[in-house]
Order: sequence, then C-alpha cells, then structure tokens
Amino acid sequence: MTAAAAKSAPKASSGGSKGRGVFQDKEKPQHIRLSNIEAAKAVADAVRTSLGPKGMDKMIKDDKENVTITNDGATILQRMKVLHPAARMLVELSKAQDIEAGDGTTTVVVICGALLEAAKELLAHGSHPTRISDAFQRAASEAMKVLDTMAIPFDLKDRDAMIKAAQTSLSSKVINTHSVQMATICADAVQKVADAEKNHLDLKDIQIVSKVGGTLDDTELVDGLCLDQGALGNTKRMEKAKVALIQFCLSPPKTDMENQVVINDYSQMDRVLKEERAYTLNLVKAIKKSGANVLLVQKSILRDAVSDLALHYLNKLKILVVKDIERDQVPFICKSLGCRPVASPDHFTPEALATVDNVDELPIGIGNNCLKFTGINYQSKTVSVLIRSSNENLLAEAERSIHDALCVLRCLVKNRNLVPGGGAVEAELSLRLGQRAKEIGGVDGYCLQRYAEALEVIPYTLAENAALNPIEVVTELRKRHNAGEKNAGINVRKAGVSDMATEEVYQPLLVSTSMMTLSTECVRSILKIDDIVNVIG
Repeated sequence: MTAAAAKSAPKASSGGSKGRGVFQDKEKPQHIRLSNIEAAKAVADAVRTSLGPKGMDKMIKDDKENVTITNDGATILQRMKVLHPAARMLVELSKAQDIEAGDGTTTVVVICGALLEAAKELLAHGSHPTRISDAFQRAASEAMKVLDTMAIPFDLKDRDAMIKAAQTSLSSKVINTHSVQMATICADAVQKVADAEKNHLDLKDIQIVSKVGGTLDDTELVDGLCLDQGALGNTKRMEKAKVALIQFCLSPPKTDMENQVVINDYSQMDRVLKEERAYTLNLVKAIKKSGANVLLVQKSILRDAVSDLALHYLNKLKILVVKDIERDQVPFICKSLGCRPVASPDHFTPEALATVDNVDELPIGIGNNCLKFTGINYQSKTVSVLIRSSNENLLAEAERSIHDALCVLRCLVKNRNLVPGGGAVEAELSLRLGQRAKEIGGVDGYCLQRYAEALEVIPYTLAENAALNPIEVVTELRKRHNAGEKNAGINVRKAGVSDMATEEVYQPLLVSTSMMTLSTECVRSILKIDDIVNVIG
C-alpha cells in the first residue's frame, strides 16, 4: 500500500502541477490587469500633489543635470522616464489633454487614477471588465449631459471675462503672483488675433519671445513684431524704416567642397581680395538702390550670412542689419510686416519691402538684446509677447504658463461656454451621476455609483493640497450641492466652500468635456488589456 502510494505520488504531483498551470492561466489576465492598474495609479499619485492653486511644484533633474521646476502635469509626465507600458498610457493621456484643451493636464491624470481605483474595487467584487468598461462609457455620456446644463454662455468681446478665465488657469502656476498682468496680456493678444466668425484661433500667430534679464513685471505685449536677435554694427534705431527680408548671403561665394584655390604670389592674393570687395560692394549698392534701410538676413549654413566687409559698408550707409533669422521665423515675419522674402539682389521691388514707423533695439544685456518693430503700416493679425525674467527656470515656467492660458482662451474661441471651477463641476457630476445610478439600478447602476464617487477625488485633493480638512470640506460641498447650489466650489483663499460664480472662478467647458472623455477612454483601454506580449527582434 505504501509502495503504491509512493508510486502514485509523482503522478499526482505532476497532474496537480498540470492542473495548477491551467488554473494560473485563468488568473493571469487578472494579474496583468491589476499590475497595469497599480502602475497607472502610481503615475497619477506622483502628480496628485501638484493639483490646484496651492499644489506643490516638482523639481525634475535629467541625465544632463538640467533642472526643471514646474507643476504643469504634462511637463512633469513628459520629463519622467516612465517604463511600464500601462503607465505610459497616462503620459499620452496628459499629452492628448494638452493638445486638445491646453489646461487640466494634471486633473485628467488624477481623475484617471481615481477611476482605475474604482475599477479595481469592482473587479475585486467579481464584475467583468467589459461590463465595467461599458458602464463607465455610459457614465461619461451622462456626464456630458450634466456639463451642458452647467454651461454659462460667454461673449468673446467681454475682455474682463476672458481675463478671469485666463487668471483661473494661471492661479495654479509658479507665476501666480503675476496672474492679473499675464492674464491681461493673454486676453489682449487673443482678442487681436482670434477670428471670431470662424471660431478659430491659431496660436502660431502669437509669437512668444523669452529673454533672461529684468523681472516678470517687465513682460509686455508688443503690438507689432519682436525679434530675438539684436542689431549688428552701430545702427541700433531706425525711424520710417523700409524693411527687407533677404535670403541670399552678403559674403563672397565659396568654392565647392572638393575644389581648392592655390595662390602663388601676392598679386594673385590682391586680385582675390579686390574681386571680393567689388562683389560685396555691388550687393550693398543693390540694397541701397532698393531703398531698404533695415535688413533681415536669413541664416545660412553654407557660409557667413554677412561678412565683416559687408557690415562695414552697410554701417557707412546707416543701414540696420539683423542676421541669423531662422527659416521657421520667415512666414511669421512676412505675415506680420507684409513683406516678401528676396531671393537675389535682382528681385528687389517696392512691393517686397515693408514700411514700419519705428525699429528699436531693446537693451536687456550684452549680446542678449532684442528688436521691436512698432507702427507697422500693414494690418496684420499677429502679435508678439516678450517675457522677461531673472533666471532660466522661472522664464521657462512663465512661457509654459502663458501657453496654457492662451490654450484656455483658444478653448473659449472654439466653444463659447464656461463652467465654474474649484471642483464645483466634479462635485455636481458626482451628485447627479449618483442620482442617475439609483434610477438605473443593477450592476450598471453600481458601476455608475462607483464612477460618481471617484470624481470626488478632485475636490478632496484640492482641499488636501490647500492644507484644509478634506473630509469636512467635501462634506460641506456635498451638502451645498444637495441644496441645489450647483456653482459651489472650494475657495482655497478663504479656506472653505463658496459660490464660484460670485468669486469669478471659471474654466472653459471644453476643458471639462475633454477631461471626462479622455480619462474614461484611457481607463477603458487599460481594462481591456488582459495580457502583455514581449516581442524580441
């Protein structure tokens, strides 16, 4: 009996291991799904403390020892080296929100993390991933209907409302102490550039020039053109300027790479120099004859764009010279000034030149000056924003913040509706979706209820980051929304709950709609994954 048992033992164990293998195969999708959810949640938790006006900043140091200080969700996630494929989906989600709306990049990731936590609980209760996924999609559709009822119509001509909307975006940034000044600059820039009839705003029509030197108070909106380059030579200012943008080099031509010129004696050397002088002088005479007194020279990689000899002649003729204009700057300069690029000295015509009242060099620092073109006769729909700051880190953050504020205003040009900020939208959605869940009932209703509860993560996090008691604040917020105050939100300045419409804290409807849609899509994508296949090749 014992021998028989001993003989049968290996068979039982091998059979058991075989059976266990089949059983583990059924569990594998669950492990993969939970692994993906945990990885994505880790990314969401990393940026959660950066949410809201009182959110913390992150210091990001890359392998080249470059340091970035920011609390912009998209920038933080972009700089992080995320390895897990599911976690990378949240980085892409933040990027998608940045492209679609420009703001709410942290919020969208935090909401996604909360929805994944809700999905994890539902999976633990035995709900099927497809059922959860479909219920979440239904919840997102219900959320769109609720958002439409909360929308406040907006008039594009209302400058104060635009400033308030931009200010709300800037309030959570590093430069929030200058939010009024920056919001005013952004609103004025958008009002000049936006095409109200076509509901269109191209942010390429607003050029941002960043310069280290001065303070953020010196940041200004230039109604004209601002160039990053300074003037060469002695001529630094020009009134009643005729501006020419040239795409040919003011230097003698060079031989091809393979060729060499061998000079044997001084007479040949003199002849070469004489020819160079004559060639350069002919170019300068052609420029003088055209009437141009401000010269913008496109950057050349083949040879010097402006030789020292050409610069000497141009200085004698009192012509202001700017070299190294980048290729991608040319369309904006032409659109702003109304000039045409000149490809050769023979192509100078009066139509190719632009007429400008004043061209001034703005003194910022040695080798760091910039040019301002004001009083442009051509009516163009472009503006330039000159950002000044005392250091590189603050300058980069100011540029990112202004870009976000401009994106918020672009959302308002596209979809002219506002919603209250300060977590009011999420609190109202949580209440209304909870009520809808009770009407639906069953498994779908239960999933919808979990979705609704997950949205409270935004007011909870806002309160937590502002050093308030989150449980007290969220309970008060629920109470106010149950009483019908749909605009009630968290006021971090007064450390409590107040009416966001009275406080004039608004955000574009498009930011909220894209946030709900994109976060739900991302959660559904993660839930649908049941295996990770590594391919070697």
